[in-house]
Amino acid sequence: MSFPSILDQLPEVRGSLRENVALAPYTWFRVGGEAQIFFMPKDEADLALFLAQLPQDIPVQILGVASNTLVRDGGIEGVVIRLGPAFAKCEVLEDGRVRVGAACLDGVLAKKAAKAGLGGLEFYAGIPGTIGGALRMNAGCYGAETKDVLVEVVALDRRGRRQVMRLADMGYSYRHSIAASDLIFVEAVYQCTLEDTDIVMARMAEITRNREQSQPIKEKTGGSTFKNPDPKQSGGRGAWQVIDAAGGRGFKVGGAQMSEKHCNFMINTGNATAHDIETLGNTIRAMVKDTQGVDLQWEIKRIGVKVVS
Repeated sequence: MSFPSILDQLPEVRGSLRENVALAPYTWFRVGGEAQIFFMPKDEADLALFLAQLPQDIPVQILGVASNTLVRDGGIEGVVIRLGPAFAKCEVLEDGRVRVGAACLDGVLAKKAAKAGLGGLEFYAGIPGTIGGALRMNAGCYGAETKDVLVEVVALDRRGRRQVMRLADMGYSYRHSIAASDLIFVEAVYQCTLEDTDIVMARMAEITRNREQSQPIKEKTGGSTFKNPDPKQSGGRGAWQVIDAAGGRGFKVGGAQMSEKHCNFMINTGNATAHDIETLGNTIRAMVKDTQGVDLQWEIKRIGVKVVS
């Protein structure tokens, strides 16, 4: 569906501002509708001025590389903001710290730090997506999380005001932050440890091998579908284990399927709609609850207007 034009309500920008832009090509699932407005700011100042002058009744949605996001078929009303190259810089500072833009890919940050002889960020080699998404959800894998290495975050609020937040301000828990949902993260500073480059690179290589062997990374997927459940409720089993026990491995809805390789991953087999994918996830949740007595919580973010097909 196409949305009505609201260009006359928007402030002037130095970046790119377009109407009714198809979002499927910007997502890992390769599904979803259009953005009413798609804005790629030139830099932080451009973004801040745009937010300050944007009417408050126009909704704003930030979109990274959508590696863990499902855009619904009806598209996204309002303004979708995607941060560009100006927000993807990565700089090694003194005392083992690294400053990185929110649009930088997690894997790029890990590699940059490793080459500088800095350890602690190699777990990001196993997480697809951008730093902005990692900050929002306390991304982690293989026993490490964002909260373990983060020092501070710079964000803009809905009115374009700049905020500097310390680690404690983020209120991190498992795959969650208490940071206000309307904050747009623009950069972060991490504290690393001084280590031998070869040792750090070897750990990164091991993480990459494990991911390639265990996850359907060559498919149209969205990463881990569900958070690992409460171990007291699941008997210590992870999400994939309770899904497997419920008969979810390989389960299909339309063109969407739970991966045979890793059954906590949904894949678009080629002709899935966002509705197929979301229905598959909700069906699996119900199966796990009915057969295993375990409540699964979505890890994939679902955004946009639902369309029942």
